Amino acid sequence: MRGDIETYFEDGRWKNKVDGNDLASSTHRTKEDARTNGREMAIVHAVDHIVRDRDGTISEHDVYPRGRDPHTLSR
Repeated sequence: MRGDIETYFEDGRWKNKVDGNDLASSTHRTKEDARTNGREMAIVHAVDHIVRDRDGTISEHDVYPRGRDPHTLSR
């Protein structure tokens, strides 16, 4: 996976999608659940995580370079 992760609201659900994919990777009932899942995906794959509000505006943008991967920090 190379694309950034985007958390957004669509069709009554919060979703996470990898940039470049047509379909969501996961769907959630709450923004917090989707944000948490999207953050975990971004950390594992060392990509950006963009979180949008219901109106589509960006509310968060975090960058997770490989050096911040918790699996490599504990070694």
